[in-house]
Parts: sequence; C-alpha cells; structure tokens
Amino acid sequence: MTLDTLDANDQPDFPTHALVGIGLTTAMFRHLSTRMYHAGGAPMRVIEVHRDSVCLHDGAHEVAASVPPALNHALTDDALAVGDWVLADRPAPGHWRVIERVPPLTQIARRTNDGRGATRRQVLVANVDSAFLVMGLDRDFNLRRLDRYRALAHVAGVPAVVVLTKADTLAPDETAQRCRAARDSAGMQVPLFALDARSPQATDALAPWLVRGCTAVMLGSSGAGKSTLTNTLCGDVAQHTGAVRADDGRGRHTTAVRTLRRTGAGGCVIDTPGLRALRLDIDDAGALDGVFDDVAQLALRCRFRDCRHTDEPGCAVRDALPAERVRNFHKLRREAQRDSMNALQLREQRREWKLRGREGAMRARAKRG
Repeated sequence: MTLDTLDANDQPDFPTHALVGIGLTTAMFRHLSTRMYHAGGAPMRVIEVHRDSVCLHDGAHEVAASVPPALNHALTDDALAVGDWVLADRPAPGHWRVIERVPPLTQIARRTNDGRGATRRQVLVANVDSAFLVMGLDRDFNLRRLDRYRALAHVAGVPAVVVLTKADTLAPDETAQRCRAARDSAGMQVPLFALDARSPQATDALAPWLVRGCTAVMLGSSGAGKSTLTNTLCGDVAQHTGAVRADDGRGRHTTAVRTLRRTGAGGCVIDTPGLRALRLDIDDAGALDGVFDDVAQLALRCRFRDCRHTDEPGCAVRDALPAERVRNFHKLRREAQRDSMNALQLREQRREWKLRGREGAMRARAKRG
C-alpha cells in the first residue's frame, strides 16, 4: 500500500495526497502522524529558510511562518533546514508559527569555522533521498572536489548521482576522456551522466530519482549548472541563472538561498548555492572507506598490514592509483582525524608541527652551511 492509496478515514486530518506531492515518504508519514497526535498542528515542509522566518508548503499553498526563539535555541547546531518537516499552527489570522520540527530521516551537513578557532555544524538540507553531484565538464571539472562531494553525501547516508554538465561545450573525445576519469574516481556503482543541463534529455536521464514522493538535492560549485538543471527539471525559469566568469570559469553565486521546488516528473529538487568551503561533518575517518573503496581494496595487497600509503615500500595503493587521488584520500582523512580531537590533542598536534618545522629548518641550514 502506498501513501496515495491510504484510506482517508484512517487519517481524516492528514492531507496525504497533497503532501506526497512535496516529498512525503512512507517513513516520514509515520513520524508526522505520531507527532500530530501528540502535538497537534498542521504538517508542512520547509521550502526556504530566511534569517527570521521560514517558508512552508502544505502541498497546495506556500505560507511564511515565524520560528519561536525557544525552538531555535533548542535546535542549536541542528537548526531548521530546507527539506525539514514541521508542525505549524496559526495563533492569529494570517500568522503561521512553527511549533515543532519532526526529527529528520537524513541530513546533509558541513562544518564551518565559528570565528573563534572552533568549528560548528551547519545543516544544508534535510530529508533527501538522493544527491545530484553537479560538476561542469569545462574548467569546473575537478576530481578532488568530486571526491569531497561524494564524501559529503556518503557520510549522510544519501545515495549520490554524478551529473557532468556542459557536455555540449567540449569535443566528444575530450568529453569521453573526462567522463572516464570521473567514472574511475566515483566507481562503477555510482550512476553518472554527461549532459547539457538545458536539454530535455536531462529530464529523462534523472527521472528515476524524481518520481512522486522523492526529493533530490543539487550539490556543486557555483557555475556548475545547478540552477539551469533545476529549471529544466521543473519546466520553468523561476530561478535566475548567470554566466560564469571568463577568467576562471566560476559562477557568480546567482542562487542565494536553498529552495525546494517541484519537478515535472512529480518529485522535488532542492537547488543550493555553490559552497565556497566544504569541510565534512565527520568524526571518524573510517566513514570515508565507502568513498575510497578502491583504496580499501588495494590496501589488502600492500606488503605491510599497517601500510599508511605514504612512503612504505610495496604499497599497492600508490602503485595502482593516481597520485592526486591518494593525496586527496590522505587530506580528507587528516581533516576527519583533526575534527575528532579535543582541545588538548589539538594543542599537542600544533606543538608537534612546530617542532617538525624547526627541525626541518635546522636541517636546511646545516645543508647550506
């Protein structure tokens, strides 16, 4: 039995059919119906987040709603994000208010600097079923960034789909070469498409991830074509897009806020601004194994069981993989290990780095002398 065929008498106050149209899944239906029984309110989905308010959708209409300071304070680093499901009431005519956030089933988050030397968690989107990792085949093409976005989706438990845009701007042989490189990096198990974001073929290619009741998020750098692709999938031009800069091929951040929109295929897609910095929300470096499964498999052939894949002899990883991919593997693991350290461990690490720096400078002076 699907949500669309549930007996309305079972949930007389639950607008099931309308909410499926904005991404309600069976699992979230259970959560929402339980919370409605205890807390009351109308079930809605967050489609935009602003400084002092949110924009909600009930499957038929959009409304602006306030978020009580007490609720914001209670959520702290787990703040409301686009894609969240909430319960809202109307304490006065024309005034909607969020009274509860339903615990999300998935969250894609990053860590950002809080300005005082520490990091804080920032939720980007919630309750998504897939992540479209959008990267241009032009000068936006960067396999290290692709690894990082794959890791972002992987640690959140969200399946990734690699979407290489601007396929119409390159010669066929160059497009094929870059697609092979992206395939080698992403692995055979990750769906990958090279397309023109403005073409109707893009809608056909991504339709399996945008059926009614499903939600996908666009992730990628500014200028990769996320908003152009979103407009194509939604069958309109509601989101303004701009040309990339001629000097470096990067975008101008024409998308300013994350927005959930409905597509022609019946599902939903969340368009997002390009991220200038992408630090993973991860405490355990082992969580990256699914992103670098090629490293994990090759490591079984290394001469030493505790091989770190740096300068050990007989390292199967370094022998088989491009040096850039191995460097990116080490970089992401170092970040994850550093984020898992407490203040004392961080101070000890900085002391060790300074000591190594001084020893290196002394050796350099000795060679010159």
